[in-house]
Amino acid sequence: MPKTSVQALIKETFLDMAEALESGRMGGRPKIALTGIGSELGEENALAGAVLASRAGVDVTYIGTLTNEAVTHVFADNEDEAHQAMERLLDEGAVAGAVTMHYPFPIGVATVGRVVIPANGREMFLATTTGTASTDRVTGMVQGAIYGIIAAKACGLVNPSVGILNIDGARQTEIVLNKLIDAGYPITLAQSGRADGGCIMRGNDVLAGSADVMVTDTLTGNLVIKMVSSFGSGGTYESLGYGYGPGIGEDYDRLVMIVSRASGASVISGALRYAATLIQNDYQAVIKREFELAKKAGLKELLSEITAAKKAAAPEKKVIAPPKEIVTCDIAGIDVMDLENAVELLWENGIYAESGMGCTGPIVLIADDKLNQSAEILRKGGFIS
Repeated sequence: MPKTSVQALIKETFLDMAEALESGRMGGRPKIALTGIGSELGEENALAGAVLASRAGVDVTYIGTLTNEAVTHVFADNEDEAHQAMERLLDEGAVAGAVTMHYPFPIGVATVGRVVIPANGREMFLATTTGTASTDRVTGMVQGAIYGIIAAKACGLVNPSVGILNIDGARQTEIVLNKLIDAGYPITLAQSGRADGGCIMRGNDVLAGSADVMVTDTLTGNLVIKMVSSFGSGGTYESLGYGYGPGIGEDYDRLVMIVSRASGASVISGALRYAATLIQNDYQAVIKREFELAKKAGLKELLSEITAAKKAAAPEKKVIAPPKEIVTCDIAGIDVMDLENAVELLWENGIYAESGMGCTGPIVLIADDKLNQSAEILRKGGFIS
């Protein structure tokens, strides 16, 4: 390599390092912006959170009308001005990330919240809590699981356990995650604290923090984080945790963290510290690594299969039930939205079945002597794992 090229490379490297240090992307005090206008608890509450984070080692740029010597101040008179200032600081690289109360993430990006379980002080990542990973429910939950693993690993968890909240789409999500595991993507599935175990989590598991990463759809995740975070205040404001988290997506490189208008100073401080941790641990490198592993295990193909199956044309004629039989045996683990389709698949194969609801969720009822045959049909049909 010519001498001038070597010198240019060294110069470029040192300039990159200087820029990274200046914006907080490498060590030091990470520079994170906070928009403080719009809080239901007043702008003073937001500034108090910024000061708390500053004392904890975060270089905070506060955007609003109030000032404090502990933080850098950028004046903004209203929410629109505050968001314009935030975008400008991010574009210029003056800050490495930002915390705000609302943000229009693109489709494919969703946030991973981080909560403190009131019962035992454990931390849990909720994937996801705002944004839209996918317009398809199951696809969104599978992607959310990846996003949750990314956030947890970027916060220092080497091998986070993953649980799936027992909601519509949970069983289908479990099937896809197990296929990824079988193909080589390293996921450690959590075990429910209930007697029957498994990675499908109940409400008890949320309260106990049975999983490091709890996978759910965004609306449910938003509800859960609000309840857990405001537990200590009786619901009046969010007093525990780190907020709704960073927007994560495969090709999304903007670090924007979300808090609620009802987030107290401690949660705002937590969100700023959460952002700083992600920067210090180079979360973008974690995103790249995890998606490379997941895609190598067939993530894109599995998600395409979900979409293709749901776009398939409905049968032209109604499926007729076989002659009625006494059904005393049940098969669990089927999503409620897929229950009738599972029953009709068995009818198509000459097996009489009925839908039902057991104490742990939806079930298909069949005759005792049809159990093994029915389970195999449903397994091949993708209804159970």
